[in-house]
Amino acid sequence: MILFDIAPLGGGLGIGLAVFFFLACLAVSFIVFKMLKRTVKMAIRMVIVAVILFVALIGTVAFLTLGSSGSSSVKQPAKKTR
Repeated sequence: MILFDIAPLGGGLGIGLAVFFFLACLAVSFIVFKMLKRTVKMAIRMVIVAVILFVALIGTVAFLTLGSSGSSSVKQPAKKTR
């Protein structure tokens, strides 16, 4: 009975992908911010970084919800009573 308490494969994978995606987008936004330092004004740089971080947040939430093992899509057959 103890083995039934273990989450199926894929729950930890979704969390790992979510963290990796967010950190990758965070690194990209930092690089973009540094690259645009001399060519674009501060307000436009901040808008670009905010858009990248917003996409990272939405992607992270999507990975967390779709990659979690909260509910199974496989339906169990009904038990016969007779």
